[in-house]
Amino acid sequence: MTLPGFDPSKMAHQPPGRSVPPSDVPVTVSALASLIARAVDDGLPARVRVVGEVGNFRRAAHWYFTLRDEQAVISAAMWGTKARMSKFQPKDGLRVVATGRVEYYAQSGRITLIVDSLEPIGEGPLDARKRALIEELRALGWLDPSRKRPLPTFPRRVAVVTSRTGAALQDVLDTMKRRCPAVGVLLVDARVQGADAAPQVARALRMLSARRDELGIDAVLLTRGGGSAEDLHAFNEREVAEAIVRCAVPVVAAIGHETDTSIAEMVADERAATPTQAAVRLTPDGEALLRQIGALHRRLASDTRRRLDLERHRVQSAARVQLFSDPRAALRQRWGSVLRTAAELRTAASRFSSIASRRLHTAAAALERHRPAEAYARRRARLDAADERLGRAMRDSLAAADLVGLYARLGRAQRSSFAASGARIGERERTLNAFDPFAVLRRGYTCTFDERGRLIRSASAIRPGQRIRTRTGDGEFGSIVAPQPGAGASRAPTPEPPPDQLDLFARGG
Repeated sequence: MTLPGFDPSKMAHQPPGRSVPPSDVPVTVSALASLIARAVDDGLPARVRVVGEVGNFRRAAHWYFTLRDEQAVISAAMWGTKARMSKFQPKDGLRVVATGRVEYYAQSGRITLIVDSLEPIGEGPLDARKRALIEELRALGWLDPSRKRPLPTFPRRVAVVTSRTGAALQDVLDTMKRRCPAVGVLLVDARVQGADAAPQVARALRMLSARRDELGIDAVLLTRGGGSAEDLHAFNEREVAEAIVRCAVPVVAAIGHETDTSIAEMVADERAATPTQAAVRLTPDGEALLRQIGALHRRLASDTRRRLDLERHRVQSAARVQLFSDPRAALRQRWGSVLRTAAELRTAASRFSSIASRRLHTAAAALERHRPAEAYARRRARLDAADERLGRAMRDSLAAADLVGLYARLGRAQRSSFAASGARIGERERTLNAFDPFAVLRRGYTCTFDERGRLIRSASAIRPGQRIRTRTGDGEFGSIVAPQPGAGASRAPTPEPPPDQLDLFARGG
């Protein structure tokens, strides 16, 4: 930034009484600070107007902030009396015109723009660019909480992407070593500030993602030791955000700037306020694990002792049983019981055998009495005797009967029965003939049927060209219906048949 009214040529001529020591003569810090203060007072106008974007705004009794553009940053302050007179309160990202004077503070070694008044211009280009990038990433879903992955509970190794000369690295190493030394740490040195920081960080993340299995890493810690909003510019670049999202393992971002959250922290799987907090989040608590293991050990020992006491009691109880204390006596006692049981079984078997033998003899005698051959012989003898008696009786009866008269009576009875049967048959025959339909046909009537064998009852049921069959008393014949003479578009009414043809079975007279 070139301040209005600054003329470097004025630095070549010093006012009287203010000599500059030769360059090869060493000076004290205070002397150098005095030279810087004189250069600022003499080389800059009393009042300057600076256009820049507000950053790192802090409100206390006074206002403290920075003015920045794409190439430079300068500290600014506005005292309380002037701040209360200001028509508006600035905020980060607002573009303003600040009017005031430049002062050098030897105690802190800082050059500060003391602002007397502020004029708002609008949103600054750096803040506008950051907001536009946030909206783009939100549309891509990179800020969606559901996309973010859970951190490993027991990581094998954690890759730390930061500057090896930064204070953040030492905080991370001390915290992880104190909490759990078993977790390995892989340092990937990368610039975290300046123009080359964003490409180096993105390249480191892509390398770790591609070689995660080879390096054995389960998570990545991206960190730096705080700084102003201008120092965090590298972590607001799109290529860093894309490398975090595409990383194959979860990423924790701890940039360490509470008042201005970087885009890298927004897209990371988890954000930590400080490097130490990130190390705590990624490393299990070794002391807590030891306490948990101790508690489990005590539980296991207690359960083991209780189980041993139970089994010891069971063994002691079993030792008091005779079978285990004196097995020979127990066997002798059991052997006597076995012998008694065997004697009882033999007695029972003998008694059962005697009963079964008696039942068998009784059954054999009953079977002998009811053998089929003997019963058949007895019945055959009785039948032969009965047949002989019947033959004698018939011969005696035939010898005493009048066979001639018997035959005469039998003949008369048969003729009378035949005559009565013939009369009944004739009467039924006459009844059947009276109801025989063919008898009607034999008197000269006919029946006409269509192709399907259905009876045609009316002349209106036939059409010209239709095939019909006519049955007479002694046979049947087929015919085709011819059109009626003079038939027009509409058929003439069919004349009703004569009264004697209404009933197919009517008697002729």
